[in-house]
Amino acid sequence: MLAAVEAAGYTEPTAIQAAAIPHVLQKRDVLGLAQTGTGKTASFTLPMLTLLEKGRARARMPRTLILEPTRELAAQVEENFNKYGINHKLNVALLIGGTSFGDQDKKLDRGVDVLIATPGRLLDHTERGKLLLQGVDILVIDEADRMLDMGFIPDIERICKLIPFTRQTLFFSATMPPEIQRLVDTFLHNPARVEVARASSTAETVTQNIVASGSKDFDKRATLRRMIDQAENLTNAIIFCNRKRDVQTVFRSLQRHEYSVGALHGDMDQRSRMATLEQFRKNELTLLVASDVAARGLDIPAVSHVYNYDIPTHAEDYVHRIGRTGRAGRSGVAITLVTPGDQKYLQAIEKLIERKIPWLDEEIDFDAAAAERPRRGGRSSSSPRGRKAEADASDEAAERPARKRRSSAKAEAKDGGQDEAPKAEKKAASKPARSADKAAEAEAKQPAADKPAAEKAAADKPASSGRSGGEQRNAPRDRGPRRDQNAGPSRDRSGSKGGSDNRRGGNRRRHDDDEPVIGLGDHVPAFLLREIRPSKG
Repeated sequence: MLAAVEAAGYTEPTAIQAAAIPHVLQKRDVLGLAQTGTGKTASFTLPMLTLLEKGRARARMPRTLILEPTRELAAQVEENFNKYGINHKLNVALLIGGTSFGDQDKKLDRGVDVLIATPGRLLDHTERGKLLLQGVDILVIDEADRMLDMGFIPDIERICKLIPFTRQTLFFSATMPPEIQRLVDTFLHNPARVEVARASSTAETVTQNIVASGSKDFDKRATLRRMIDQAENLTNAIIFCNRKRDVQTVFRSLQRHEYSVGALHGDMDQRSRMATLEQFRKNELTLLVASDVAARGLDIPAVSHVYNYDIPTHAEDYVHRIGRTGRAGRSGVAITLVTPGDQKYLQAIEKLIERKIPWLDEEIDFDAAAAERPRRGGRSSSSPRGRKAEADASDEAAERPARKRRSSAKAEAKDGGQDEAPKAEKKAASKPARSADKAAEAEAKQPAADKPAAEKAAADKPASSGRSGGEQRNAPRDRGPRRDQNAGPSRDRSGSKGGSDNRRGGNRRRHDDDEPVIGLGDHVPAFLLREIRPSKG
């Protein structure tokens, strides 16, 4: 082990390595809190290699498990094990997305001493029955606060319940929000707390500055190019954007201006992401435009500058972003572009790191900018769109009571109220049905007794049952009470057939199978007039 460390070029441990390694070798749970770039990876890699010298892995049952939030971090930990374990004959497997399940299954079948995985892919193998976690002796949860940001905490809880209770747990995080503290209290047993720096602090070797920029995208891109051109001793730099689409926009802009630049974001396939990182490490690319997927834990020691094209919306992300430079005692520069609308984000960052960040050029007057900026979500009433919005709001306010009255009238009619009726029904009640008029004229010309029974039944049947053609489809129909088709024509006391007029009058009688139809006038479909009977059984 010492020979491998010396071959890697290290002679003295960092603060967190010196504090954590003895506790890990004693097989105690460890809670490690340190700012990024302090050597957390080696603080668990080196003692794990020593503990794994004895024992042998079994098929599908790894001896140790290391959980990482991103594929890049997992691949980086694998490189550390290969570098420090060059004199050990240990099997190391990497379970990350974007790679073949078949190749990963073959490695698991041979037996794995060190399993490095992202939570999602690990659970996929477990659910497929290709992986058993009952043999895990050491569990490492790295970058726990990043796990929280990415929504992996439920997955972490599921995985912890699959691992034996007697395991040793090593828990590392740069910050300690309440949810992470709850996780520590649940799954760690009397941990040794190792804190080598104040939580959420930035490295003293990083020179931090902010520069004013316009709110427009082309203004920000011009400011970014000016900062890159004016930079001193720039060997390579990472440019951080908040959104993936902004990564592509800035990348294409720098390409058009003939900068040596690459892009890294979550929508890229795994092969492209690893190839871009390798080019950046070898200095084949000078600039790397990235989203926050590259902000945590990536160990690229020679990064001289970090540019925040977008100020991070979460203050903790600022700490991790600028931690990509000034690593292992080197000096670095971090420059953040600030627009007039970024005041609250800047204040949150300065509150977190407990220091004021100096301005490079002219400082933004945020109060004056806020006074000139239109109220969010509002429009001027003098503009055409503003006047239209006011008119629409006025029409909506005028229409609301009318809709309320209509819905109230329908509700009363449905409940069977006798005092008031909907307007549509009153209008229908004021005029006799046209079908009833035709029936009355026919009755005056010919006595009902001489009329054949079949003809009378056909006259009383709803029009929809025998209509054909467009003219009959729109023909008016009688809304009289339904009766048996085989019975003769019914008469009420006034002598008219169907009882239509009495039904529509103000003194109509309620009947179980005589529900009034609202708003259809005389054009009532036949199926609405049929009696609905409950099914038997």
